[in-house]
Amino acid sequence: ALVHLYADGTVLVSHGGTEMGQGLHTKVVQVAAKAFGIPASHVHIAETATDKVANTIASAASMSTDLYGMATLDACRQILARLKPLREEMGDSASLKQIATAAFFRRIDMSAHGFFKIDDKRCGFDFDVPAGKLADGTADNSVKGTPFNYFTQGVGCCEVEIDVLTGDHEVLQVDLLVDVGSSINPALDIGQIEGAFVQGMGWTTTEELIWADSDHRWVQPPGRLLTAGPGAYKLPSFNDTPRKFNVGLMAGVDNPFAVHSSKAVGEPPFFLGAAVFFAIREAIAAARAEHLAGAAAGSASGFVLNSPATSERIRMACADQFAACA
Repeated sequence: ALVHLYADGTVLVSHGGTEMGQGLHTKVVQVAAKAFGIPASHVHIAETATDKVANTIASAASMSTDLYGMATLDACRQILARLKPLREEMGDSASLKQIATAAFFRRIDMSAHGFFKIDDKRCGFDFDVPAGKLADGTADNSVKGTPFNYFTQGVGCCEVEIDVLTGDHEVLQVDLLVDVGSSINPALDIGQIEGAFVQGMGWTTTEELIWADSDHRWVQPPGRLLTAGPGAYKLPSFNDTPRKFNVGLMAGVDNPFAVHSSKAVGEPPFFLGAAVFFAIREAIAAARAEHLAGAAAGSASGFVLNSPATSERIRMACADQFAACA
């Protein structure tokens, strides 16, 4: 990250991350504003460019805030270290603008390049190292190292309703609790959690890939992907979102390995969306218990439901008299 402090007390930050709607720029602004003790409105972001910050890595794996937030904080701390004598001289009552103006006339460098990398001693996984063995004889991969800098977690439960005649389903309520450490921006993090959940929900319910194979002979030529666009590949829409959607962030969670004790958000909550799939399966099991009788009643809960749980699969899994005719 490249940080400039100007004589009027404003700050310009250039970093190597890509803003794609996940709120990275906002969080970096907050990191810089907190470091200098100024309002976020006094911090400006220059769009990512390699002539400002070169040799960047991909903005992926939900780690951009971890990397570029820490790099920005490193640059801010360098500038603050140079201004420390002035701060002591001018007193705590002096504003950043006054200190920056004094630094300008004394020709103190108020630009800094910050850098951050994850500690290889703490985080690193070597695939070439042979796995060890646990007492029960199973493989012990811990000897290969730790593939992640830290871990996060979450829990979710949901209530769904299925239409046993059409196979349609509706998500009535979802409750999520997610560990994002000490959140830099709770509003952004909750938005990311909601988006990840809905994406995971779509992945396990509506987003079916239909190929031209032995099960779909009506799709030609062989090997063609029918669901190649939004006309056939059904992404979740506004209508698919839960009627009631509650998201909570765990409180009092520390994470000394990331900027301001925060944790990654974005991809981690994705699989919580699978809760909808499993809830649908429970609803189907309840319907099967009503539809099946006698010797077949034992198979009410023991059945195969492949993901995604499309309307067709839900309808056929309900195992009523009409499904038996298919």
